Amino acid sequence: METQFASYLHSDVTNRITGSALAVHRALGPGLLEGAYRACLAHRLRSDGLEVRQEVPIPLKFDGIELDDPYRADLIVENKVLLELKAIQQLGPLHESQLMTYMKLSGIRVGLLLNIFSRDSRRGGRRRGRWPA
Repeated sequence: METQFASYLHSDVTNRITGSALAVHRALGPGLLEGAYRACLAHRLRSDGLEVRQEVPIPLKFDGIELDDPYRADLIVENKVLLELKAIQQLGPLHESQLMTYMKLSGIRVGLLLNIFSRDSRRGGRRRGRWPA
């Protein structure tokens, strides 16, 4: 898996995140609430030597006003990758749109959408990038 996305932006970080997420999912299984999985994944990522911020406010600016924190990123890793976690039966276009919007508002160019409800942890995620910055 290390070479699968080697040419993508921040693939070194996303590969480590994916490995940690798989390890946490295998240990805990599906069915946890999003917050519990987020806390365990953040702990694992920090143990792996990565900088992690949880529930990061994402401000919204429009026409001269700023809404302080109408949105929150589940995890931001190394200030390079935004993780959005879901605990639902199936990811859909709305979830991908949410991830892309969070990436645009935060200025982070790489995002991972991970579904922790999925029984097969390898099929419960998507990687997205945004260009230009």
